[in-house]
Amino acid sequence: MALRWGVAGAGRISHDFVGSLTAYSETEHKVVAVAAGSKERARKFAEDHAIERYYERYLDLAQDENVDIVYVGNLNTQHFDTSKLMLEQGKHVLCEKPFTMNEKQVKRLVQVARENKLFLMEAVWSRCFPAYKEMKRLIDTGAIGDVLFASVHFGHAIQHVDRLTSKEMGGGAILDLGIYILQFQQYIFRGLRPIKIAVNGHLNKCGTDESCGVVITYPEGKMAVVSTSARVSLPNEGVVVGTNGTLRLPDFWCPDKLITPSGVLNFPLPKTKATYLHHNSAGLCYEADEAKQCIKQGKIESSHITHEESIELARLMDHLRFEMGVKFPEDSQEF
Repeated sequence: MALRWGVAGAGRISHDFVGSLTAYSETEHKVVAVAAGSKERARKFAEDHAIERYYERYLDLAQDENVDIVYVGNLNTQHFDTSKLMLEQGKHVLCEKPFTMNEKQVKRLVQVARENKLFLMEAVWSRCFPAYKEMKRLIDTGAIGDVLFASVHFGHAIQHVDRLTSKEMGGGAILDLGIYILQFQQYIFRGLRPIKIAVNGHLNKCGTDESCGVVITYPEGKMAVVSTSARVSLPNEGVVVGTNGTLRLPDFWCPDKLITPSGVLNFPLPKTKATYLHHNSAGLCYEADEAKQCIKQGKIESSHITHEESIELARLMDHLRFEMGVKFPEDSQEF
């Protein structure tokens, strides 16, 4: 039976997500409704993607009885309210990263999901790529020995994009790009808690972070060095170093290959007829199918990106922002 999707937000990432679902037949995944900030945007999106119903209010989408799960792909500042609304109306949720604006909001969303026994997942799509799974298998089986070091540097020249600079839109490199570098090192040192975090970086004229560099120290001699920039392009490669070898993950946030001491492993993306606006977006289908498999098994979270890991990611991003002197109105919100 098909998992029936609703889409909240009619922007670029929603376009790519819906396109990626064409990797599967409509008996597996089917988008049945979309809602956006205006009726015209919703109508246009529905026409472009042959979606049956469209709404200008997220509440109408939340109350659509034909929707099983909602993909939340609107602005960062809207993620919390939109996801909470969907959960309260009985819908499972796959919400784009960053989950919310801060740790407090993530914890509240998790609470609502658990109270309603509904599936909730932060769309850290990287974790669902076959290359990630193989990288983790090699680490866990000791293929490169004891892993002591991880590094990743992720940057694109996108300071001209309003949602990357505006405080009102939840801007800053940390929330938009930094979550990727943080989740990478978290995945490598899964289960460990940092014992020291050193942060440096620069703010732009809008008062949001345009770059950030972090050294994260873990127990047992382990360390991660990560950086992000919304001003310049960076190598955008993840590196994992063990006592017996090194793994490299080009395009680490959406990889189709893994470089190991034994050679290069290729993981071709699914073939679709869709056109995409972002790099390797066909791979968005992996997280969609992960959601389906979890729901089918009665799970409310994915083992690839658990609720606790999303909470930890939000905590790390809060720490980085506060060290940089960046605070949002949502940081003073209480529940």
